[in-house]
Amino acid sequence: MISNSHAGERWVEDSSEPEIPLLGGDVTEGVVRVGTTVRRPMGRNAPFIHALLQHLETVGFDGAPRYLGVDAAGREVLTFVDGEVAGRPYPAWIADERRLASVGRLLRRYDDAAVSFVEPEDVTFVLPSDPPELPPAPAHESELIGHLDVTPENVVFRDAAAYALIDFDLVRPAARVDELYNAMLYWAPLNDPRDVDPMLRELDAPRRCRILADAYGMSDRDRGRLVEVAVLRTRRSWHLMKHRAEVDGGGWQRMWDEGVGDVIKRREAWLDRNGAAIEAALTAA
Repeated sequence: MISNSHAGERWVEDSSEPEIPLLGGDVTEGVVRVGTTVRRPMGRNAPFIHALLQHLETVGFDGAPRYLGVDAAGREVLTFVDGEVAGRPYPAWIADERRLASVGRLLRRYDDAAVSFVEPEDVTFVLPSDPPELPPAPAHESELIGHLDVTPENVVFRDAAAYALIDFDLVRPAARVDELYNAMLYWAPLNDPRDVDPMLRELDAPRRCRILADAYGMSDRDRGRLVEVAVLRTRRSWHLMKHRAEVDGGGWQRMWDEGVGDVIKRREAWLDRNGAAIEAALTAA
């Protein structure tokens, strides 16, 4: 792996290196490993993401890939972050509470590093279009550029602790409570049991929310509004996923065809039944 410890790394194209497909993502296809690098197709916000990754490197955050440039095929080149990543079906260690707490600590480190990011004048973040019937968003202002895709597939572990976040394709302006909801969604998890991986199905979701919150250092204000944010984000998610499937196709369409809309509807009902228990766990003295 190329070192993540300093700026100014140099990458040289080597056509003799084989391309090894990297699996696990739901949307981005064509991601490969080439030696100590990862090659990815560039999305609509590639320049913005590259600037963010360079900012993270500048401020000393070592829990993300480094952006190295563009290869001869027009793909972005990133450092390959070596370590352990959960594939599907998830391994038994996905339920470990020490690993869970380490995810909260890593996310806090990322957010603290991202909060000082300033969008370069020559780079514009492009928001995807929203469907006209989209329900309202939570009434809070953005605080930073959130990762907002803290799935088990996007967290690299070393020595049984969360070491790095990968796949920054879904970054966008967000509040810290949005980041924590996103992490809890996948790691608590916040879903109807029928839609949860077997390794996470029998766990105490409110307790795991509290573990994440404590490890992150979640504010009292955000603990009190987490459930409301979860419900509002879930309602919006159904419309957004349907819209992305219709407009962008690809992995979005595949997920919709596989029933993600029904999963989201069941999640909303599950949150209605369990929201009080989650809030009690988050706010208990």
